[in-house]
This record gives sequence, structure tokens and C-alpha cells, in this order.
Amino acid sequence: MRYCIGTGAYGSVYRAQLPSGKIVAVKKLHGFEAEVAAFDESFRNEVKVLSEIKHRHVVKLHGFCLHRRIMFLIYEYMERGSLFSVLFDDVEAMELDWKKRVNIVKGTAHALSYLHHDFTPPIVHRDISASNVLLNSDWEPSVSDFGTARFLSSDSSHRTIVAGTIGFGVVALETLVGSHPKEILSSLQSASTENGITLCEILDQRLPQPTMSVLMEIVSVAIVAFACLNANPCSRPTMKSVSQCFLTQLTPLDIPLREISLQQLMSQELRHYLNL
Repeated sequence: MRYCIGTGAYGSVYRAQLPSGKIVAVKKLHGFEAEVAAFDESFRNEVKVLSEIKHRHVVKLHGFCLHRRIMFLIYEYMERGSLFSVLFDDVEAMELDWKKRVNIVKGTAHALSYLHHDFTPPIVHRDISASNVLLNSDWEPSVSDFGTARFLSSDSSHRTIVAGTIGFGVVALETLVGSHPKEILSSLQSASTENGITLCEILDQRLPQPTMSVLMEIVSVAIVAFACLNANPCSRPTMKSVSQCFLTQLTPLDIPLREISLQQLMSQELRHYLNL
């Protein structure tokens, strides 16, 4: 385990090679952290969740070790690292073209839909961010880091389920913009904001403007993102409806795509267009 590929509050992650030749990622919790009850609970929660989940867009747990002050988690190795690290690096961000970005958002949506609606009992991740979406060599996403995930009862309310969609909305918008969208979201809440800001103006400027065929998909991702970020929890879509809308064949919009404003993207009219 010579190669450290990341560090965080919970410990360090290493690229390692097993005797079989298989490359894996090993998360090692720091010794002093392993003695703290909160870290022990996070470790056991991650093992419990990932031992039961089988989905192509959820990171695979190959094994773990829990012995006194030592805690290890062994995952599949995701060659491209986190979505956050890719977006933060100008060279890698330019390699992450529009089609790849749309597919990352869709894959993440399908994973969260599975966790919220198709797994028993339902699971809310509670920490969805660009740092917790990992990418393999083919740019396919996997949701990771289930230390704070929560199992829900089968009769959980709509409000509880959609609480897990806000993080997805941020990640979806961040993937299009190329950085955290906090300034965009703040400006939209300002009374002085005009309707004139267009989607194309806020897209990641490190990439060429998208072609019309891809732009239609980008528009649908943006509509979904703003719907998931609705201030009213009752107005947010479930991840199941988000996942289903990404599987639906899009019909052309009557609005010129390059002129669609952010205010229009948040309108009920465009949500109806996606059946959200």
C-alpha cells in the first residue's frame, strides 16, 4: 500500500495491489479515530450498507478489517478519482466532455433512485457531493462513502425521501457549470436578478459550446437540477421520477435552446415537459 491517492477527515485512501494482481482502493482510518464511537459507527454503517447493495453505479466493497485500533475498507478501484477532483483540474475537466457529463448525472440519478425506491429498506445517502461520486476508466460514475447513510422505514414520508434529492441537484448543476453553483443559486434568490441569464452563459466555459443534440440533454439535466433544489420539499421530484425521465425519449422544445433562461428552467411548464 505505497500509493496514497487521497486523504480526508476519516483517514487516508491508498491504491493497492492484491496477491491476485487485482487493483483496489483501501481506506485506512487513523488510529486515534478508530477509538471514537462516531467513527466506529460510521465504519459499521458503511460495511452494512455496501455489503447489501448491488448496483452498477454504487461503489463495490470487496472486504474490510476491524481489529482493535485498525479499521480498513477495501473498495473497487476507480481510476479517474472523484468527480470533484476532475472538475477542479483544468486538463481533466476538458477531457470530461458534455456527453460524459450528462451520462455521469444520469448514472448517479439511477443509483439514488435504486437506493430510495428499489432497495429494502430504503436508504438515504445524506452526503451526496461531487467528492462522493467516483469515476472509473470509462468515466462511469459510482456513488461512494455511505458512512452517514440512513435506513428508512418502508412507510417513510415523501418529505423524508425527497430530502435526499437536494445533494443530487447540486451535483447535477456542478457537473454542468464546472464548479460549485453556490453563487448561481444565491443570485437566483436575489430580488434584483433579471430573467436574462441563460443556461449557456453558466455552462463550463472550458468546453466548447455543446452541439444541439447534446444541448437538449443538458437542458433536461438543468431542469431536473433546479427541480431538485426547490425550496419547498413537497415540490421536489423523487429520485425515481428523475431516473425515469432520464430514460424517456426527449421531444424537441418549441423554445430556442440557446436562449433558455435560468428562470425558464425553474418554471412549472418545463417541469411538465419532463413529467416531473
